Amino acid sequence: MWTNSKLTRELVTMGQKIVSFVLCCLLLLCSGCQANQAQDSNVTKITLWHGINPPENRDVFKQLVANFNQNNPDIEVEDFYIGQPDAQLPKIFAATVSGEAPDMLWFVPQITGELNKLGVLLPLEDWFNNLAVKAEVDPSLFSSMKLGKHILSIPFATNNAAIFYRPSLFSQAGITEIPKTWSDLQSAAARLTQDTDNDGRVDQQGIFLSLGKGEWTVFVWLPFIYSGGGELLRDERPSLVTPGAIAALQLGADLVKNNYAMLSAPERGYEIDNFIAGKVAMQVTGPWTLGQLATTDIDYGVFPIPVADRAAAVIGGENLFVFKSTTPREEASQRFLEYVLSEEFQTTWALKTGYLPINLKSRQSEAYQDFVQQNPVLEVFLEQMKVARSRPIIPKYTRLSENLGRAIEASLLGKDTPEAALQKSQQRLDLIFN
Repeated sequence: MWTNSKLTRELVTMGQKIVSFVLCCLLLLCSGCQANQAQDSNVTKITLWHGINPPENRDVFKQLVANFNQNNPDIEVEDFYIGQPDAQLPKIFAATVSGEAPDMLWFVPQITGELNKLGVLLPLEDWFNNLAVKAEVDPSLFSSMKLGKHILSIPFATNNAAIFYRPSLFSQAGITEIPKTWSDLQSAAARLTQDTDNDGRVDQQGIFLSLGKGEWTVFVWLPFIYSGGGELLRDERPSLVTPGAIAALQLGADLVKNNYAMLSAPERGYEIDNFIAGKVAMQVTGPWTLGQLATTDIDYGVFPIPVADRAAAVIGGENLFVFKSTTPREEASQRFLEYVLSEEFQTTWALKTGYLPINLKSRQSEAYQDFVQQNPVLEVFLEQMKVARSRPIIPKYTRLSENLGRAIEASLLGKDTPEAALQKSQQRLDLIFN
């Protein structure tokens, strides 16, 4: 009994010492936290939500953010990947409505109208118009920044779509010149559609066409609509039934009807597996595919969107938005935006991801010009930026895009003629916008 009692007393004493030690550690930790909090009281922390992909590009961005934080010790930018566009939208609107929006958002500028209706975006025109770097920003991107009288976002990076092709397949088909007109494109697609193994079935088609109602489909078809002379708006309201839009959709419908085209799976027109495998000889896509193509041993080239009435291209890429918050956080966000616009950021991002720089000094820099020489197909996309246009920046753009996508899908699948498909979409839009 004595031994047990002694052991019990020793255990209690030991326990008391352990508790005292832990309490001391906690007190030291807390005092350290308080010291750190006091030390960090002059650091403005801001958050940025984005959907940058592929993961390799996210790593590049994280390093650029780290560089900014290191060179701006009074600001700490925290970047958060929140998923792909379809997954992002519910999170963005839920956070915005509940007052929990991030300080900055990376997204396509076509969301501007919806966010602006909520009154949460910080107007940027006074800040932007006084920036020295403004003179270095590609003017073709200004239309993606504005809604009404206000600048509500700034471009993060840019791109456009052109037609990638397989020179070896062109050579085998006896095609010596790249298509310059819609008629040339149809003729080339016809000659490239072949039964290469003589089994009575076509196993190589001329071109891969995007199918679906989503924004990707609209993005790759809109250059043809613009080239045909079409527009999407008249007096700031949707106007889909135009000769140019009908002609563009008829071009696609004819290619499919004649079996010169392979349709993508719905909403997957960005995949280039069939192009790499040689099952199609042409595909509309952009410079973001260069990294993937570099991992293959195939031959490829790029030519501009063929012309009907005029040369045309559509601006791709994302913008950065600033949400209204406190003056210190808004000013910190604007300093980060200025960094994104800089030659330093844009050159690094372009060299490591394949996106086109939005900074003109970056495009003219020795480092980027060397990169273009190593990847000459980039010259096509840079040249097309001279005629590139932004998609409309209006409230309810998503409804406009969805209904244009439905018309494209219906005409490619032969469910309606292009004119009838566009008329049905226009009727739906009239009800929505009225």
